[in-house]
Amino acid sequence: MNGWTGTILRVNLSAGTAQREAIPPQLLEEYLGGRGLGVRLMRDRFRLPPLDPAMPLIFAVGPLCGTPAPTAARLSVISRSPLTGTIYDCSVGGRFAWHLKAAGLDALIVTGRSPEPAVLAIRSSGVAILPAGQLWGRDIPATVDALKEQGSVAAIGPAGENGVPFASIVMEGGSSADRGGLGAVMGAKNLKAVIVNGDRVTTSADPVLLDKARRDVLRLFNASPVIFGPLGIAEFGTPVLVDLMAQRRMTPTGNFRTTFFERSAAYSGPAIREAFAPRKNGCYDCPIQCLKTTAQGVPLPEYETASHFGALLRVDDLQAIVAANQACNDLGLDGISAAATIAAWGEIKGEFPTAGQIPALLEDMALRRGEGELLALGSRRLAERMGRPELSMSVKSLELPAYDPRGAYGMALAYCTSTRGGCHLQAYPISHEILRKPVPTDRFSFSGKARIITIAEDTNAAMDSLAACKFALFGASLEEYAELLTAATGIGYSPQRLREIGRRICLTERFYNCANGFSRKDDRLPERFFNEPGTSGDGIHIPPIDRRRFAEELDKYYRIRGLNADGCFDDAGFLEKLP
Repeated sequence: MNGWTGTILRVNLSAGTAQREAIPPQLLEEYLGGRGLGVRLMRDRFRLPPLDPAMPLIFAVGPLCGTPAPTAARLSVISRSPLTGTIYDCSVGGRFAWHLKAAGLDALIVTGRSPEPAVLAIRSSGVAILPAGQLWGRDIPATVDALKEQGSVAAIGPAGENGVPFASIVMEGGSSADRGGLGAVMGAKNLKAVIVNGDRVTTSADPVLLDKARRDVLRLFNASPVIFGPLGIAEFGTPVLVDLMAQRRMTPTGNFRTTFFERSAAYSGPAIREAFAPRKNGCYDCPIQCLKTTAQGVPLPEYETASHFGALLRVDDLQAIVAANQACNDLGLDGISAAATIAAWGEIKGEFPTAGQIPALLEDMALRRGEGELLALGSRRLAERMGRPELSMSVKSLELPAYDPRGAYGMALAYCTSTRGGCHLQAYPISHEILRKPVPTDRFSFSGKARIITIAEDTNAAMDSLAACKFALFGASLEEYAELLTAATGIGYSPQRLREIGRRICLTERFYNCANGFSRKDDRLPERFFNEPGTSGDGIHIPPIDRRRFAEELDKYYRIRGLNADGCFDDAGFLEKLP
């Protein structure tokens, strides 16, 4: 095949077996790879409890991985989240995806539980399940250092070993499957790390067309002010958003009580540049290189982590924020959920921790010791345990990221319609409401937002399945990526066909969730956003969200999706009608 390898590796850790199998070509054509292929492969297992040994943990690359297509050296990790109970995917960059594809695989499915801690080593020539007792309990940098000579590494830290429901899987180079706790799924399998090292070359059907399409994408990237402008993400990374969100009065502060932090400039993109003179880093062969590291190679925080360890906890100490980010990377914790859980705890107690106390709290959280046992529950379970459930700023138990929904109503809707839970990335309406030039949509209106969110979810599901970076959409579009895919595979794809594939994936995820008990009751924001205003100033007024208009737009979203009034399916045979 061209583009795809046509091969999946199934590993059963309980039985100690590994077997390569052919993937039916129709599944690849209709689900592409990455998120889409992983979601399709969950079809027979999505009702299992997240930590059941039979629950699959899936790593899936896309058909553009291994080709010269820009931003495509990525993969998705797919399973069911122990934090939310929803079907879950994480798009991850770095170098691991390229090596998995070079090992001759489109997907890896891990089931079972190893009797002892294990490392899974995958090469083009074979697979080995190796003992890892000496690595159990070690942090991620120590684990990667011990294994990196054998290939590219994806590992969990103490948080994953101890079943923290927002534990991450960290890929060599600092890119992580952070949200949703897939590191805990890996830990429940007694799997400390996966090593991949391949030498196969991905072939393309039409290298000439692929090169043309690649040059078109790069030209559009270079013309995009969001990507390569003076204040673009290539130059400053995502912390360039710190000042913009502050100006828009959208910075979640003090557990989302207010929406402006007067000292946020202390950890903005320019402040990080001045303090660290960062180096550019990023995914394999990516032209954007949006990740930033210190001169010693230590990853610096991205916008979400910087803002949540900053404004959300009312901390303005850049060094402390960088230390908290590093602690999360080392321990294998999702920084968004970790910071948001500490914020809920702090508001309930009436006192937020100081900057100097946060690293120790994170370590306690990962080790589940002392107060960390409570913090390790995540904000919803913690707030319920402490008798203040309304102070968990989460949707479907997933803590909200660093965009206050009172400042962008498309984001308010997207948090609730996301099949992952309170996620900004499945639709990322900030690109429409804040970043789009010359005229963004009215961020304080629900008008048209249901349709915008639907189209964005379908588009991003297709990009996650290619698997390519969503940042590419700041310059290019599905039109250019359809041409790249056609050139790579030799199969004709149009933007419309990609969006239809994305729609199928989104509906499949929602069907899984509905089958597991999710419905309209879960597609809701915390009451704070309907009852309390944000912080106004500089001519910007941040009122509470209109509950009636929110409900009306959610109804419109359901109608556009073909769902019933409860956000679910009247057709019980929906799955059987899909490829």
